[in-house]
Amino acid sequence: MDLKFILEAILFSAQKPLSLKELRDVFSSAVEHAEGNETVRGLKKVKEEQLTAALEALAKDHDAANRSYRLVCVAGSWQFVTQPDYAPWLKALVGHKARPPRLSQPGLETLAIIAYRQPLTRAEIEQVRGVAVDGVMQTLVERGLVEQLGRAEVIGRPMTYGTTAVFLEYFGLRSLDDLPAADELRRIPIQKPESLATVDPGLATAPPEQLIQPTDAPPAKAETPAQASPSDSASTTEPGSSS
Repeated sequence: MDLKFILEAILFSAQKPLSLKELRDVFSSAVEHAEGNETVRGLKKVKEEQLTAALEALAKDHDAANRSYRLVCVAGSWQFVTQPDYAPWLKALVGHKARPPRLSQPGLETLAIIAYRQPLTRAEIEQVRGVAVDGVMQTLVERGLVEQLGRAEVIGRPMTYGTTAVFLEYFGLRSLDDLPAADELRRIPIQKPESLATVDPGLATAPPEQLIQPTDAPPAKAETPAQASPSDSASTTEPGSSS
């Protein structure tokens, strides 16, 4: 029995997309219902590489057959989906599920920065965009496209952000490796704080006025008083002169 046809039967009957781990669990559990079937026992410990190869071959078969549906991998999970051309009839059958409003241009720009540079902090995102992103970040987090990943090892330990599986589903991507090339975005430098500023190593942070860095400009010279001009000097009366 061909592995790809077993996978086809599983995915056709599944009520949701299945990851490679979930598929392996199915093969492992099938032994309980095998009743001495050697094929089932032989596939109990099927490897992920075997599953991936069989799934990709199955996807090519369906594409070549030019059917009304196809096999795709989105966010690391496999599922059968119908071709977009048949959407009107399917909407009439199952109804139309309203999608969330489209992302704004600032939202898309911020999401692109996070996708290509993650994990990164809000301050680093603002360095690339050049504007504040507080409102945009709140929207992306609320819609489940971005999530908190941890804290950066810099001053203040700010939160870092990255994309989610919902992000991959939203754009129909198998993984982040499927993102279009964006070398220019990756080349934009981001300055990171080096370490916590202190008066002396090992001491607590000094008051702000003591942490001001000296400028490179030479100190300004004190101005010398200008010599008084004859017109500015007070007029005096010579002895013996009449007023």
